[in-house]
Amino acid sequence: MSLQTQMHKDLITAMKAKDVDKKEAIRIIIGEFGRQNEKELSDDQVIAIIKKLIKSERELLAAKGEEESAYIRVLESYLPKQASEEEIRAWIEANIDFSAFGNFMQAMKPVMQHFGAAAEGNLVKKVLSTFK
Repeated sequence: MSLQTQMHKDLITAMKAKDVDKKEAIRIIIGEFGRQNEKELSDDQVIAIIKKLIKSERELLAAKGEEESAYIRVLESYLPKQASEEEIRAWIEANIDFSAFGNFMQAMKPVMQHFGAAAEGNLVKKVLSTFK
C-alpha cells in the first residue's frame, strides 16, 4: 500500500477516533497532494512533501521560540526510520574513498544515494565535515 493511500485511511481512522491533531495534520498533507501535477504520488514524492512541511513548521516554531508540536510528531510518524549519526559515519568509513573526490563534500551524493530518505542532508553534511 502506498504512503498516500495509507494517509487517506489514517485520516478516516483519526476522524472516527476524534484525534484532532492527527486529523488536521493529515488534511494539510493531503491538501499538499492536491497541489501536485500528478494524482498518484510515489512514496518518495510524499516523503519529500512531508519533509518540506516539517522544515516549514520548524522554522515557524523557531521564530516563536518553541521546539516541538503535535503537528510535527504526526508528520514524522510517516517518515522512514532515520539513520543515526553513528550509522552514517560507519557507512562512510566503510564505503567512501575521499581520495577519489576533489573535496569531502563531493562525497555527499553517494552517501545520500545510499541512505535516500532515511538520512537528512544536514546530518550527512555534519558527519562529512568531521572527515576534513
